[in-house]
Amino acid sequence: MDRIQLSDALEMSRLVYGMWRLSEDDNTSPDHVRNKIAACLDQGISTMDQADIYGGYEAEEVLGNALTPELRNRIEIVTKCDIVAPAGRYSDARVKYYDTSRAHIVTSVEHSLRLMKIEHIDLLLIHRPDPLMDHQETGAALDEVVASGKVRAVGVSNFRRADWELLQSAMQAPLVTNQIEMSLLCHAPFTNGDLAFLQKEGIAPMAWSPLGGGALFEAQNAGLREKLAAIGAEHGVDDAAVAIAWLLAHPARILPVLGTNNLDRIARIGDAARVGMDRQTWFELYTEALGHEVP
Repeated sequence: MDRIQLSDALEMSRLVYGMWRLSEDDNTSPDHVRNKIAACLDQGISTMDQADIYGGYEAEEVLGNALTPELRNRIEIVTKCDIVAPAGRYSDARVKYYDTSRAHIVTSVEHSLRLMKIEHIDLLLIHRPDPLMDHQETGAALDEVVASGKVRAVGVSNFRRADWELLQSAMQAPLVTNQIEMSLLCHAPFTNGDLAFLQKEGIAPMAWSPLGGGALFEAQNAGLREKLAAIGAEHGVDDAAVAIAWLLAHPARILPVLGTNNLDRIARIGDAARVGMDRQTWFELYTEALGHEVP
């Protein structure tokens, strides 16, 4: 499995295991969670993607209950903060909102460290752009958690270029990634400047929902799925692996985040790395996703 250097302090596996559904599994026992991580590690997938809000603020604790010191040393943990929803420890919130204040960021880091029973977070992301963000306060808070050693590196999720530049302007530590939605069904970042900006800056982006939240395999996308299946048959992999390979083929060094609780599917995540994709094949899939040929 290829690895991507995001900063001097952080290297991640090219494919990332997404844990947003971890606490929703029928079996959340430590042994079962360890089996999922082991299935990832067997393929060279060492990066685990979390967020404080996942599972109604419960998924981090499910992971923490499974971690041993040896296992912790073999993985990189990504988590996120700033979404406050009326659930879990925020059940008294009157409305869902974003909080990028220093107090919230510092408290969120402490919660995440405690719930996951770890001494540091490898990568902390601001989960959503906050229209009330005081970039000086937020930037200083992110610098603070990095300087403290509690966080190795920081980044963002779902930010546009202006949001990124505003926050980075108030920081000493570099923002090392932007986790954005990208897939054959969500391909706007390839042409709206989001991916181009990151590529220009040498920032490897992460891609959430790289299979379109499952919509890629619904009836209305039958034509695209047929093409994916045909390509997959040539390489001995399934259509999902080809859809991920489409992202991997881009020179921006995209890191897809894939989440499933099914052990058999987890064991096949790495198949995407086996699919070579030339330019015409990439555009065949892109054309099908667009519904028309490129101009």
